[in-house]
Amino acid sequence: MKIGINGSDQLAQPDLGTITAAAVDAEAAGFDSYWLAQTALVDAQATLGLVGTKTESLTLGTAVVPTWPRHPHAMAASALTAQAASDGRFVLGIGLSHRPVVENYYKMEWRKPVRHMLDYLDILLPLLETGSSNHEGEFFSFVGEGTRPTTTPPKVMLAALGDQMLRVAGKRTDGTILWCVGPKTIEQQIKPAIDAAADEAGRPTPSIVCSLPVWVTDDPQSARDFVGQILSIYAELPSYRAMLDIEGVHGLAELSLIGSHDEVVDGIEKIRAAGATDFTAVVMGGNPDEHAATRAALLAAK
Repeated sequence: MKIGINGSDQLAQPDLGTITAAAVDAEAAGFDSYWLAQTALVDAQATLGLVGTKTESLTLGTAVVPTWPRHPHAMAASALTAQAASDGRFVLGIGLSHRPVVENYYKMEWRKPVRHMLDYLDILLPLLETGSSNHEGEFFSFVGEGTRPTTTPPKVMLAALGDQMLRVAGKRTDGTILWCVGPKTIEQQIKPAIDAAADEAGRPTPSIVCSLPVWVTDDPQSARDFVGQILSIYAELPSYRAMLDIEGVHGLAELSLIGSHDEVVDGIEKIRAAGATDFTAVVMGGNPDEHAATRAALLAAK
């Protein structure tokens, strides 16, 4: 299993130089990948394209970019540019986001999410693969073609949790990117559904990227209380709530990998055994020593 860093927490106070330096440092330390979410007004794909010019081997991925507010033609253009800038190391992770975000922030109508994603992929994938699309759909349409900055399309992955979206991910894309998902859910829900869909479509076994907060500390209860407080919203969103219920926990306070070095390494091993192909950590720490110890445990788990 490949081990990477999810640097999305750095986007709260974004500085492109700091983000780039963190990715360069992750590569030098021996991590396999570096991931960013699309949040606020920082363009994750553009940022990773910049990171790609400063790194050599690090896989660079979005985890994830919401589809609702961005036309698939615009998504394809950004992804191909990041792919070219990183010499073919870019992974485009996309997702539906959530009804409250779509309706309250974007002021758009949330309806037929699966049909929405199918429309999206019917335009996005051909543009990435050939530079051409001929699709007129219910949600998105694009008929046309254009030159591409690279002829090597990036991998595309979906934030897929439920059965229907896992089938789409397995049949049409390279895998799924997970949040609020632990080993029990990967083994029972995620891997069987996405693997069966890929097999039915004659596609390779999909990647399963699991992301969770990780924190090596001598005071795990205080750490769990902190994580539970700052990430409490995820336990209220229906798609994540369903996954947490499968895992048998209330929220990320219980699901995060928090504890001693050995406990964190053991937690990552359980995720590996459940079927994840990649683990990307949101590195936590109350002080520099804990932060360094957390990174050390992640590297020890490789």
